[in-house]
Amino acid sequence: MRQDGRIVCFGEILIRLSAPGAEFLLQTPRLETTFGGAEANVAVSLARLGHEARMLSVLPDNALGRAAADELRRYGVDTSRLRTGPGRMGLYFFTPGAVRRASEVLYDRAGSAFASAPADAIDWTSELEGAGWLHISGVTAAVGQASADAARAAARAARAAGVTVSFDCNYRPSLWAAWDGDGPAILGEILSLSDLVFGDHRDIALILGRSFAGEGEAPRAAAAEAAFAAYPTLRRMASTRRIQHSVNHHDLSGFMFDRDGGAWSTPALPLTPIVDRIGGGDAFAAGLIHGLRRGLDDQRTLAFALAAAALKHSIPGDFNLAREADVESLLSDGGLDVRR
Repeated sequence: MRQDGRIVCFGEILIRLSAPGAEFLLQTPRLETTFGGAEANVAVSLARLGHEARMLSVLPDNALGRAAADELRRYGVDTSRLRTGPGRMGLYFFTPGAVRRASEVLYDRAGSAFASAPADAIDWTSELEGAGWLHISGVTAAVGQASADAARAAARAARAAGVTVSFDCNYRPSLWAAWDGDGPAILGEILSLSDLVFGDHRDIALILGRSFAGEGEAPRAAAAEAAFAAYPTLRRMASTRRIQHSVNHHDLSGFMFDRDGGAWSTPALPLTPIVDRIGGGDAFAAGLIHGLRRGLDDQRTLAFALAAAALKHSIPGDFNLAREADVESLLSDGGLDVRR
């Protein structure tokens, strides 16, 4: 996997509208506004960790689109290649859970500038010049036919250019159902072009049409073996395991496997009380990419990724704003002492 060149993230940037505190949506007539989106979350986290991260997307040419670009730029993401196009800003509404009540996400993305953009809106040969890494997710592929085609074109161009491809499966059944897209087939095609996949045994089972039995690490290991056999370009597979005691109390651990038979795992980190879990998987992905790009050993890479994900649970909004020193502090001493 390449350690040089900028990291390019491709996907839709969204406005998130959240009920305050632990309220139901519109329980009181207030919504808290932030920005997010799977690939945008990864781009922000990587920029905060000291990497050159560029975001590629399509936004409406209005105040909302400009605010989204400004927010990413605020955190160090290169937004110079963002496109504008007809359509609206994609939204999602978030109802935070509490105690035994689950959180809920309601998407409102149909007709967005990103969803409406033609598949060839981005010249991937040009955009990948000088890049060493491309990150995309299954959310982008699930938005609609055009974005699915664009995601596949991006992965094909990156593979042809020798650019490392990381892919987060991020299966979103409600998005696939909205246009009757063939999620397993499309995700499988992108996976066949990837070097690193973020996903667990459930994702691989969905894509390959088979199941993996067992507890703990066993089904993940079996799924990794099957994925490596099915996809010759795939080098690594990583995922988290989340045990939920309540909405506000989780245990999070990490797993990673490579094609040569290597397997790594971490002890579970207790997360309680959770401030905001949205974006935790993206923080894990960014942390793992960071470790691989910096040449950390495999166990340290996985530990760094899990610590980054854990810190995200302490930060409101989608973005993980933790810097490298914050993650290293958690790894070294638990990070709880007051810094003076």
